[in-house]
Amino acid sequence: MNTITVYRLGRVEYEDGLNLMRLFGDARRKGLATDALLLLEHPPVLTLGRGAKRENITASDERLTQEGVELFETNRGGDVTYHGPGQIVGYPIFLLPDSRHDVRRYVRDVERSVMGTLSEWGITAGPIPKWPGVWIGQEGAPDARKIAAIGIHISRWLTSHGFALNVNTRMEHFRLIVPCGIREAGVTSMQRELGHAIPVADVEESLARAFCSVFESERAEPAPLMRTVSVAVVRGHGAEAQVLLVRRRPERGGFWQILTGRVEAGESPAQAAARELEEETGLRLPVVDLAYRHAFAVGETLPPVLAEEHGFGVRAPPDTSVRLGPEHDAFEWVDAPTALERLPFRGLKETVRRTVSNQTT
Repeated sequence: MNTITVYRLGRVEYEDGLNLMRLFGDARRKGLATDALLLLEHPPVLTLGRGAKRENITASDERLTQEGVELFETNRGGDVTYHGPGQIVGYPIFLLPDSRHDVRRYVRDVERSVMGTLSEWGITAGPIPKWPGVWIGQEGAPDARKIAAIGIHISRWLTSHGFALNVNTRMEHFRLIVPCGIREAGVTSMQRELGHAIPVADVEESLARAFCSVFESERAEPAPLMRTVSVAVVRGHGAEAQVLLVRRRPERGGFWQILTGRVEAGESPAQAAARELEEETGLRLPVVDLAYRHAFAVGETLPPVLAEEHGFGVRAPPDTSVRLGPEHDAFEWVDAPTALERLPFRGLKETVRRTVSNQTT
């Protein structure tokens, strides 16, 4: 029997999600991993499929910036789609067997999996043939509304991208676009239909069961995620704020970053952040929890090694003296825009943004 490993990843930055699909796809193609179902949430982002029309983004670039919504072009099918907190995004990375070499069947099976999940919550939904996705209401009805978007990519029968199910999604953000280019109907969420917030974790469990049933597979659990921390050290306020960047030694990559490290056994993330701060800079200062956790793949290893990172910020006095630890060979204090330009990973940038924002309040 086929096996699906179900990963429940929490927040994943969108570009990290694209990287996860690539790595899991490579691992599956090479026989280094089972089929995988990645369940996650993205920060606010608009994604443009291969058939997208720019006029279906109704908001200006300035409005998107104000709302904290990013924009990405993708290789999936479909038009423009919104992702954001409270929405479960599912990326099935399946190598379809010969018996399932049928694109329409695959799309129907993804729809069936989502519909089966909704039925567990008492929500009756189904497809509307002329429009992609999963819908409540009938074609032509004035109250027809989409509850899940479907946008897939298949290359040599390896699937990627997938679906986005609105659970407790911020529905106001859908006003920034014409969802999937469909002007004749609306959008909805499980919360809106049921009148109360829904535990996302419970819906993820329902989705895992439904996909394993529809795709006739056993469920496997992944290895625990590596636990890591990132620490942004900032001095000054507002436009005068400066961020401490440290350069990894050549054998460790040679790139500029903020402080990072693993959470050791028996440590809390805050304890790990304080330890990394002292070991890598010689500083003993309070660390502030930024309420920022996200998952990502570490390096290019196949099968992927996954980490969940917890972000912290540190306020340093103007005369701070830095003593580098063994992992880095140089440091600089730079303004926030320069730091964001130099940092190689989206998660590190978000840690800096949150720390600088905290410094200005």
